[in-house]
Amino acid sequence: QVLLVESGGGLVQAGGSLRLSCAASGRTFSYYYTVWFRQAPGKEREFVAVISRTGTSTYYADSVKGRFTISRDNALTTMYLEMNSLKPEDTAVYYCAARSLGYSTNFAMYNYWGQGTQVTVSS
Repeated sequence: QVLLVESGGGLVQAGGSLRLSCAASGRTFSYYYTVWFRQAPGKEREFVAVISRTGTSTYYADSVKGRFTISRDNALTTMYLEMNSLKPEDTAVYYCAARSLGYSTNFAMYNYWGQGTQVTVSS
């Protein structure tokens, strides 16, 4: 089992930047593929980005490609999401999640979740 805690959310103006962190504890962090999802009010949970266990492979949703960067530091058992050129449509609660059996962009495939951190982008 792995426990996940997100931080770094906040209020930012359009065009600004934020860096989210997802700190893990419990079972060896490098055992898991880790991912960021987000959920805006009234909308379904949406895939944002995923990173492999070693951090060498990443995959992004088209809506964030070129603006967001996912990374991880296994020594610090932490995953990050660097968000640049933020837009009002990026406003959502951002969640990190983990699974051991490879990539998935389907939130239902992840069994370990953080509590979420709110990101609000004003226009």
